[in-house]
Amino acid sequence: MDTRHRSDSMTALVAAFARAHHARHSASPVFDDSVARLLLADEEYASIFRSMADGISYFAPGFDGSAEDAVRLAVERQLAPPVLARSAFAERAADAAIAAGCRQILVFACGYDTFSLRTPDTRLAVFELDRPGIIADRRSRIERAGLKAACAVASVGCDLRESGWPQALAEAGYDAESPAFASLLGLVYYLPRAAFGALLASLASMCPPGSCLCFDYPVAEPGEESRRARELAAAAGEEMQVRYAAAEIPALLAGAGFSVCEHLDAAEASRAFFAAHNRAEPGHPMAAPAGVAYCLAERA
Repeated sequence: MDTRHRSDSMTALVAAFARAHHARHSASPVFDDSVARLLLADEEYASIFRSMADGISYFAPGFDGSAEDAVRLAVERQLAPPVLARSAFAERAADAAIAAGCRQILVFACGYDTFSLRTPDTRLAVFELDRPGIIADRRSRIERAGLKAACAVASVGCDLRESGWPQALAEAGYDAESPAFASLLGLVYYLPRAAFGALLASLASMCPPGSCLCFDYPVAEPGEESRRARELAAAAGEEMQVRYAAAEIPALLAGAGFSVCEHLDAAEASRAFFAAHNRAEPGHPMAAPAGVAYCLAERA
């Protein structure tokens, strides 16, 4: 396997592992990703599994149990909640946008997201944006797994911190006259404040009224889970940049021409997305991570 881009994609790989492990082991998944496991080679999945088991003392000092129990604890306590919460939030919003007639889905920092591989909706055009190395690795994994999307998919290799991605998106067939749903999951953490503002302004310039965007972001008073997430991201070479006060977000969006439709804190996200899992599996409770909020906005 070509490993040139592994350092760039490690957080995306671990997110895919968390989605895959949770879908396999939960009787009532918070977010049921049936495809994520197929994007990971067996040896790769086993390697991440071993790393989680060997590092359990970081997540649960004093833990005494099997490797499987250790990994499930690490996944449920740290790795999966942020990934599952934002994925469930985004796909609920995407489903509503599609039901309202939206046919263009933009997945920013797509990593190993599997929406385009899971949706049966042949009417959709899905544009997946990420760094060229990750896009290339993503393609090779999909080909190796023998997967094929039912919808139209365009891969857009670009750097979202630079100004050229709107042109690359247009060249991939994006229609700036038709409403779009944009997903920016796990991205805001790694953008300096000015870069996030520039990204919102670019989105506003190319998304007509009625378009929506959703994103998760780190709040100004982080929880313990968020502290560990920052440390893990830094260890993978992806330093988190900034945190926001919840009151900042509506004003930031309004400045770019968006209005807030839904804005959830961790407690609200836990009630919305984790309650069914917790009822089905009281021995393995999960919650949305403290220190993270979730926002859905519409282009005015």
